[in-house]
Amino acid sequence: MKSLIHGAHLDDQIEVDSAGTGAAYHVGSPPDLRAKKTSEARGVQLNSLARQFTAGDFSTFDYVIAMDSNNRQDLLRLAPNSATEAKVHLLREFDPTAPANAEVPDPYYGGPRGFDDVFDMCERACKDLLTTIRARYQLG
Repeated sequence: MKSLIHGAHLDDQIEVDSAGTGAAYHVGSPPDLRAKKTSEARGVQLNSLARQFTAGDFSTFDYVIAMDSNNRQDLLRLAPNSATEAKVHLLREFDPTAPANAEVPDPYYGGPRGFDDVFDMCERACKDLLTTIRARYQLG
């Protein structure tokens, strides 16, 4: 998403962050080497370290995106009210090729192409998410 925002010259208008909802033992860790390799082959750098999502993130972000229904449920449990619950979406809601309630599968179990397939899904969804954000906030 950051790469798409940068390509659209909207870095100063859209803030993106990534955070996990599961076990905190990943906090401070770099991205999985296979994810990093796949992304770099596509011209995308993954440089951030893992962090835990907090209820305070609802105040910072207008969209809170989950990869799957388990993450979505974790996020909804942290939401203090219905207004913040409305910020929570499955990423593939923005994928024009995805059926309703489609999830991003865990690439670890996707065989040799798992990370490539997940990258493609995320890229499609992020392009449409960016279009949605640009329209909502009337951004160039």
